[in-house]
Amino acid sequence: MKLGLCYTVISPENKMLLEAAEKRGVEFVRIVDGESVLQLSGKPKEELDVLLQRSVSYSRGLCLAYYYEKSGCQVINSYQAAKVCGDKMLSSLELASAGVPTPKTNVCFSPEAAMDAAEDIGFPIVMKPVMGSWARMVNRLNDHEALSMAVGCKEEMGNPWQKIYYLQEHIDKPGRDIRAFVVGEEVVAAIYRNCTKESGWVSNASRGGHPTECAVTSELSELCLRASKIAGEGIYGVDLMESGNGLVVHEINHTAEFKSCASATGIDIAGSIIDYAVSRAKS
Repeated sequence: MKLGLCYTVISPENKMLLEAAEKRGVEFVRIVDGESVLQLSGKPKEELDVLLQRSVSYSRGLCLAYYYEKSGCQVINSYQAAKVCGDKMLSSLELASAGVPTPKTNVCFSPEAAMDAAEDIGFPIVMKPVMGSWARMVNRLNDHEALSMAVGCKEEMGNPWQKIYYLQEHIDKPGRDIRAFVVGEEVVAAIYRNCTKESGWVSNASRGGHPTECAVTSELSELCLRASKIAGEGIYGVDLMESGNGLVVHEINHTAEFKSCASATGIDIAGSIIDYAVSRAKS
């Protein structure tokens, strides 16, 4: 049994994974994505049974996942999972197609169409980049003037991905959202991410949101497992909001950070991940 850990940097989460593995007598082959040389006409230097893919870079993560899968290695999370979860348009489409409650979302490709798409949803709306994390470049727009200014800024960017307009219904959440962690077929932990003065209306921990424990109810567990199935079995952070009509899923993360959740709940999420990776290697 040979396991690998692919990463960009030794983040707090990756350090926790390595420590949890050491406690269990599990050794990881360390693969730094930025230092990797993929010999496409041959096999990887390290032939692995399971690779935990933790790259921060979406593009590097996709390349490495595909490369190792072609060599016969099980990658957690898979290339297909990364492709779907890393692109908000794809994940929203898959959630809606699977009948998972999710905010109304429109995608379009021109400033003119963005105005029509926003009118269809109704203000306020939330505009996000289709690829990105840590709530960067996420804006709540209250009217046509604010949308026009935001669109104008995006049109000046050279990156064509920034000119895909992903517009979403604004959910009037109760000053918090929920992040739940799925490991295999189990929701192992969940937290409320509470808005603070520092974070404003965005509740992400990276923006200053305050984590507190959230009970894993049967409703929450069932919805998270349904949602994660759009990407296949693996390890996910599922983001939900409490709406007037119940819980809605707005995002699934395939390389989710879990330090704040482990701290708020006292649950050994890293240990659960290592145990799951070992079970996959033995299967």
